[in-house]
Amino acid sequence: MKGGDVIRQQYERFNRIERVLQYINDNLAEPLSVEHIAEQSCWSRWQFQRVFISETGLSVAQYVRELRLSVAAEQLLTTQARQLDIALACGFESEVSFSRSFRQFFQCTPGTYRRRGERVNLRTPLTLVASKYHQPNVVGKLLQIRVETRPAFVLAGAEGTIDGILAEEPNFSDVVPRLWADLKQIIANNPPSSEVRIGAIAVAESDPTGLSLPYWAGFEVTDEETPTELALLQVPAQQYAVIPYKGPITELHKTVEWFIFHWLPESEYCGMDGYDLEIYGPGFSVMDENASMEYWVPVRSK
Repeated sequence: MKGGDVIRQQYERFNRIERVLQYINDNLAEPLSVEHIAEQSCWSRWQFQRVFISETGLSVAQYVRELRLSVAAEQLLTTQARQLDIALACGFESEVSFSRSFRQFFQCTPGTYRRRGERVNLRTPLTLVASKYHQPNVVGKLLQIRVETRPAFVLAGAEGTIDGILAEEPNFSDVVPRLWADLKQIIANNPPSSEVRIGAIAVAESDPTGLSLPYWAGFEVTDEETPTELALLQVPAQQYAVIPYKGPITELHKTVEWFIFHWLPESEYCGMDGYDLEIYGPGFSVMDENASMEYWVPVRSK
């Protein structure tokens, strides 16, 4: 098969998936069977489920359930509606089935979630990222942003200043690796207990132009394990939009640009000055072409 034919097939596949995702979003309160959803895609039920899992990492039923629960959680926080009314409005057959599913997903009851008053683990609809915002030779990819509230914490790390993606001559690709190398050398003989590494971009402390930003390469610490040879940063409690990323770390900035220029303006949230966070799990390697990490952006509801 010629290259052009392959690309056309990829575009057609993503167009079908986009139609299905829009149909799901428009009909969350209605009964949604896999068979009926598959009819919107022009694939058979079996083909549709295979393609959906391959492109999203989720089963159709799981995706629908998590979206409904997230809509319900938002209503718990922003309305005084009864739990039964919320359950029925979000496509659940009863308050019992709603409460059971809610507890399994959020690890607490609907009432507890409402009393806490914080957005935690809210899923937003999958969105297609245009090809210009990710790796070359990839027609498209689907991302699902989630909304989290993270408590205040203390970051210990190596500090520097970067010119970010909006600067005329960004230098983050040079400065950031150097700071992580400095951190690795400093903690070589006394590694922290946690293997999770956190990069923090202090947008709230930027220069007057907003283009030159303090950057921290570090890890979360407690009072008992605060290292004396590293600087400390107090990161306040904050609500974040969490961007999942998988691919070469050198291409991360493209996904962040997509989030800033496309996802955020069309969402129910707006950005705010704070501390952008890069969360790197255990075993992360900058050399891995399929490395996984998360980029956390401070947001508030519009």
